[in-house]
Amino acid sequence: MIDMEEKALTAEIKLLTFQVGKQEYALDIMSVREIRGWSKATSLPHAPAFVRGVINLRGTVLTIVDIADRLGMGRTETNERNVIIVVHTGKETVGLLVDAVSDILAIKKSDLQAPPEMSVDNNQTFVNALIIVEERMIRILALAAALPSDTMEVA
Repeated sequence: MIDMEEKALTAEIKLLTFQVGKQEYALDIMSVREIRGWSKATSLPHAPAFVRGVINLRGTVLTIVDIADRLGMGRTETNERNVIIVVHTGKETVGLLVDAVSDILAIKKSDLQAPPEMSVDNNQTFVNALIIVEERMIRILALAAALPSDTMEVA
């Protein structure tokens, strides 16, 4: 009989990998709603610097977060090759501006490694885990931490 904890560790998850600058990140594919090409966002006054603005997504106002800027890598210089990954977490849907989408990986949960503990100003970490795939170190994005919080007004 397989132990429940062992079964959880051997379970597979699917990750969508994407490029931000020269770094590779991933997120659980179950949070991805769609992938679309870059379209210019309408800026909003008093929005955090990493919020590029909003776009019209089939009649819905979608907030666009510049992931590079959010992760402290500087503002993304957009071009037609950029991609918006539309993600949904709990009660909100947000677009993530990234450089490119790379791949879909199926990995075992047991292959995920905890990131090293690092002291950050507000103890906020944007990486849940790390995984090594074909000599590549991929960072698993802590999606909830990277998105604007409910207390952060964007308009």
